[in-house]
Amino acid sequence: MRVPLSWLREYVDLPAVTAHEVADKLTAAGLKLEAITSYGHEIKNVVVGRVLEIEELTGFKKPIRHCKVEVGEAAPREIVCGATNFSEGAVVPVALPGAVLPGGFEIGSRKTYGRMSDGMICSEAELGIAESSPGILLLPQDTPIGADVVELLGLRDDVLELEVTPDRGYALSIRGVAREAAIAFGVPFRDPAQIEVPAADGESWPASIADPTACDRFVLRAVTGFDPAAESPLWMRVRLARAGMRPVSLAVDVTNYVMLELGQPLHAFDRSRLTGEIVVRRARPGESLETLDHVVRELHEEDILITDDSGPISMAGTMGGLHTEISDVSTGIVIEAAHFSATGIARESRRHNLVSEASKRFERGVDRELPLAASWRAVRLLVELGGATVEPGVTHARVEPAPVRIAIPVGHPGRVAGLPYSRETVIRRLEQIGCAVAEGAQEPSGTELSGAGTGGVAATGVVSSGDLADKLAVPGDDLITVTPPSWRPDLTDPNDLAEEVIRLEGYEHLPSVLPAAPAGAGLTEEQRLRRKVGRALAMSGYVEVLSYPFIGGRDLDNLQLAAGDARRWVTRLVNPLSEDEPFMRTTLLPGLLKTLVRNVGRGFTDVALFETGLVYRPEPDAPATAPVLAVDRRPSDEELARIERALPRQPHHVAVVLAGELERSGWWGEGRQATWADAIEAARVVAREAGIEIQVRAGRHEPWHPGRCAELSITDSGTGERVVVGHAGELHPRVVEAYGLPPRTAAMELELSLLRPPGPVQAPAVSAYPVATQDVALIVPAETPVAEVAAALGEGAGELLESVRLFDVYQGPQVGAGSKSLAYTLRFRAADRTLTVEETTAARDAAVSLAADRTGARLRGA
Repeated sequence: MRVPLSWLREYVDLPAVTAHEVADKLTAAGLKLEAITSYGHEIKNVVVGRVLEIEELTGFKKPIRHCKVEVGEAAPREIVCGATNFSEGAVVPVALPGAVLPGGFEIGSRKTYGRMSDGMICSEAELGIAESSPGILLLPQDTPIGADVVELLGLRDDVLELEVTPDRGYALSIRGVAREAAIAFGVPFRDPAQIEVPAADGESWPASIADPTACDRFVLRAVTGFDPAAESPLWMRVRLARAGMRPVSLAVDVTNYVMLELGQPLHAFDRSRLTGEIVVRRARPGESLETLDHVVRELHEEDILITDDSGPISMAGTMGGLHTEISDVSTGIVIEAAHFSATGIARESRRHNLVSEASKRFERGVDRELPLAASWRAVRLLVELGGATVEPGVTHARVEPAPVRIAIPVGHPGRVAGLPYSRETVIRRLEQIGCAVAEGAQEPSGTELSGAGTGGVAATGVVSSGDLADKLAVPGDDLITVTPPSWRPDLTDPNDLAEEVIRLEGYEHLPSVLPAAPAGAGLTEEQRLRRKVGRALAMSGYVEVLSYPFIGGRDLDNLQLAAGDARRWVTRLVNPLSEDEPFMRTTLLPGLLKTLVRNVGRGFTDVALFETGLVYRPEPDAPATAPVLAVDRRPSDEELARIERALPRQPHHVAVVLAGELERSGWWGEGRQATWADAIEAARVVAREAGIEIQVRAGRHEPWHPGRCAELSITDSGTGERVVVGHAGELHPRVVEAYGLPPRTAAMELELSLLRPPGPVQAPAVSAYPVATQDVALIVPAETPVAEVAAALGEGAGELLESVRLFDVYQGPQVGAGSKSLAYTLRFRAADRTLTVEETTAARDAAVSLAADRTGARLRGA
């Protein structure tokens, strides 16, 4: 809402304050300021002049006129002008040499078209009144020559641009903002709607309301003898332009002017095009209407229409129909003012993607008592400015709703604010916004309007009983009954009234009190595990990244996933940020690999990254879309179950990627390149933090290299079965090429949600007796996994074994082709004694024997 300060001052006796001071007061009252725009302050040395002579200059491509203009000085000014819409004797604004026009445009004397031009005759656009104008601004003949145009026309003004929230529809008018300004400054307010309206003397045009849920008040007034050639006065055009509306014609400008002034949207019908009774109703199946924007709109059965015998003539509260539009020859006009359903107009506007100044106001709630005064104000302006004659009578169709009464404890606003307000303060503030306050709790009277159907009329039939007030009251607290004013349909319960008291008393007075933190149980086991894993990987040299949880079909192809891979079963977003990535991720690797490529491309060739986060794995039989729930009730158990079925499974994963040197090279020596073994070790780091022993064996799984991929698994404590929890190793060369990764890039991904210890972590028993070590070197076939040999040794050594560690791998002539030598250190320790050589030797031999049976291992040198 754009509010010219000069217009505001007509209804509020503001003190000598600047626009910024007014804006500060309105902001403190809850009206958000968007901008302050100043007009006319830079204009100077523009005066009123009279054209004495006009000489038409020839020989140019366009009309050029040399004018002599009287400006109140001894001698007239000679001015060259290209406009042709004025004649000798016309009174016009003249910018004299040294004048400054909007935008810092300076005027001087100069020779043009072979003549000396000593100034400029100005148009509305050049004075900043309108964005464009067809010609020179013509002033009334009785305008004093030589007068200052800025002062004469009131061009110097400041405009406040306010953002009006949906609950403050009354602020979309000068009337509403003026009331707030009057309260803020503590000065009198002159209500422009408080005008004397003549008593009804019959109907101006027959009309009725067919659907009370769509409209509860409908007013028509008519004028005849209107001069369609009459122009809107300059003061009205200036105000409309300052308020952000384009002047069109006198009849349209009057309706817009009254709407901006009072907040009541109006519509003007050409009386000669109306046929029969006007009826406000809902649309019928198959109906359509060509609106003023020349679009034929198919109407919905819930649309609110104004109709006559010919059918729909207007979409109520949104846009009029083209058939009954005011034209250049309209002499009879019917002015319509009504109170429509706020929700009905809001839905209609959005349904047709048609937002107008009228719909903005109706959907926020319009004062239902305004139609009589606003329609009378409009017809009086048509009489004064357009020579019209008011037709006797007024059509007033209405349905009276039950009054809105709200019972509230006097102390409730203070308890909400945490600041005590006296009884007098609460009542005074409520009366300032227009509420009527009565003692005690009163029962409602009148006929209630059910509001059934689509979008009942706002704030009608809404009655707050004393039940809620009794719950809010404390011992010794008095109850009052508040009747909100008709322009505040947003006030429906005690908390709304408390907000009004608090904002008018000033939010700046509220004490700042930090809420007490409730005692909690701390982090969950899953949260603690994620933090431990993050710290452990960071200590191992990895850097954490956060990627967007979105992937595209190209990512799934780049990972070389097979057609039946479960990771290709994805959840698609209805409204994705990018059409290239419309799916929720089923693996963390695409985001990590893209981050790795980005870092390498910026010169960071040695990179180790990790990420923990959710992946989204929908079930194959899950519904394609989640159901849309109603908002007027709690979802049923069945609906909640349908939502649960539609949601994908969301396990927590952890993944790492490595490229370049893991151990940096330098003057101290050669470094070490990251390999598949480092990716496997990252999995072991994660497992150790979870208190889980992880088994590693060779596997095949995209996107890893088939010969350098490790399958990571754990043993289920309940069933004893092996559960695959992830994979690690070197990425497939085709994946490296598809993403543009460095050669031999390695990666690991684990399902962190599966790494749960079987029970409370038990501290290991510490023996005070010495350890005994035995080294063994076994020759096994080259394809034998190291993990299988270590598992056999551990099982065969028995309870005395403390650990098994591989410290050497050899392949060469001494072990023969197709074989390899694995050297292990076996550590033995007893809890109650020092072990003898015979005991450790026997345990070692048992371990070697079991390894020989399972893997074909034999002692090297035997």
